[in-house]
Amino acid sequence: MLYLCIMARPYRLQSEDCFCHITSRGNDRKKVFLNDTDFEKFLEYILTAKGKYDFYLLAYVLMSNHYHLLIKTTKPNLSKIMHYINGSYTTYFNVKRGRTGHLFQGRYKSLVIDADSYFQELTRYIHLNPIRAKMVENPGDYKWSSYNAYIGRKRKDTYIDKQEIHKYLNMTGGSYKLFVDGMSGEEDNIFKDVYGGFLLGRVGFIKEKLKELKTQVES
Repeated sequence: MLYLCIMARPYRLQSEDCFCHITSRGNDRKKVFLNDTDFEKFLEYILTAKGKYDFYLLAYVLMSNHYHLLIKTTKPNLSKIMHYINGSYTTYFNVKRGRTGHLFQGRYKSLVIDADSYFQELTRYIHLNPIRAKMVENPGDYKWSSYNAYIGRKRKDTYIDKQEIHKYLNMTGGSYKLFVDGMSGEEDNIFKDVYGGFLLGRVGFIKEKLKELKTQVES
C-alpha cells in the first residue's frame, strides 16, 4: 500500500514527458472569458507558450469561468508554462477592462495522468464539460473545445497537436464521437481513483511518479 503525506499546497511534479490535466477557475467563480475575443486571446497565449516552452496541447475546453487543458510536457517546466499562460491572459484581461488584481482563483490545479490507462476517458471528460453545464445539447455545438478536431469536423484546429494525440487515442473520428456521445447523459467518475490529490493511474505508474517526486524534492 502507498502512503503520502499531503501538504497544505498541492504537489507540483515537474517532469519531462508528463501528461497533466490542468484546471484554473476565476476568482469567486466569476467569468474569465466574456466574449469571443477573450477566448481567442487565451488560445493565442497557449500557442505562444508552446513556442517558448516546447510542450504539446492534447485537449482543451474553455468555459466561461474556468478552463481544462491536457498538456504533455517535454521538459520539467510546467510551472513556467502555466505562469506564462495565466499571467499573460490576466494582464490582457485587466488592461482591457481597466481592472487590477488576480483573475484566477489561487494556483492552477494539476493532475498527473497515466496516459496509457486514462487518456481517452480524460479527453471525453474534458469535451463533455459544456454538456454537464447544460450550455449545449451536443459537444460538437460548443465552439471553444478540441472536440470537433477529434471527430474530424474541424480540420484546422492549430492549437492541438494531432500527431501526438493519435499515439494515444486509438480511435477513428466516428468511433470517438460514439465514445463521447454515449456518456453525454451519464455521471463521469474518472477522478474517483485520484491518489494523493495529484496522481491518476495504475499502481505501478503511481509508484514511479512518487519516486520522481522524491528525487525532485531532495535535489
